[in-house]
Amino acid sequence: MIPWFEFPTLHLGPLSIHSFGVLSAAGILIASSLISSQASKRGLDPSPLPDFAAWAVAFGLVGGHLMHLLFYHPEELERDGVLQLFKFWDGLSSTGGVIGGLLGALLFFRRRKLSFRAYADSIALGLAPGWAVARFGCFSVHDHPGRLTKFFLAVQFPGGAFPEGTRHDLGLYDALLLSALTGLLYALSKSAWWRGHLLGVLALFYGVGRFLLDFLRATDIAYADARYLGLTPAQYVCILFVVYGVWEVRQALADARRSRSETASHAASGGTS
Repeated sequence: MIPWFEFPTLHLGPLSIHSFGVLSAAGILIASSLISSQASKRGLDPSPLPDFAAWAVAFGLVGGHLMHLLFYHPEELERDGVLQLFKFWDGLSSTGGVIGGLLGALLFFRRRKLSFRAYADSIALGLAPGWAVARFGCFSVHDHPGRLTKFFLAVQFPGGAFPEGTRHDLGLYDALLLSALTGLLYALSKSAWWRGHLLGVLALFYGVGRFLLDFLRATDIAYADARYLGLTPAQYVCILFVVYGVWEVRQALADARRSRSETASHAASGGTS
């Protein structure tokens, strides 16, 4: 079991700096840096990417906040009024943030007349590790408590805001999932067969993993996530991720079969042209 821990808040005048904010900012910086470096390695122009990062972060904040407010905790909107819509720092959903960020990316690339698909692999190779670091930020503040359990990675919650006991900590599990997917993506990036399809691989495996993990989320706490027909909002988003991911993976496998067939045909004809 993992004992309960808390990182101290750093106060700089009127500013309060929390571990969640520090790790979230680090995740954004890591993702932005890796996307640029991976684009350069692929012979793509990295110069538009700093502007792209700003678009993705801005749209991500809006998407993450709106999903939190409209689907996870609509009671906050009823209680605090319409002005709550504009408090983008007050409540975020990571899946809503990703959807908002990807929407911002599509608009940015369209506006700049650039091919989103050409940069998609670079985005995947930056997004996964950056997202993992941000999710370790969630773990650092334990804001995604799960069900009571005796699992060896469970955290001993002390009581107070959450009922006392050892619980799954979904921030940790999500960070570990994304860390594993980072390794998978970098391994696949070495194969020409997966070129152009890495974002689909990330969507497929993260979608499946997150869909299953959300069944571990706590239902016995006051601030439990909303459910619709037994599923969390993130699980419905994950279904969309999986559909897109399956399509991309099927395309990659079809390209690989076609490549092998052409190679075999070329060899059978004598290997000359």
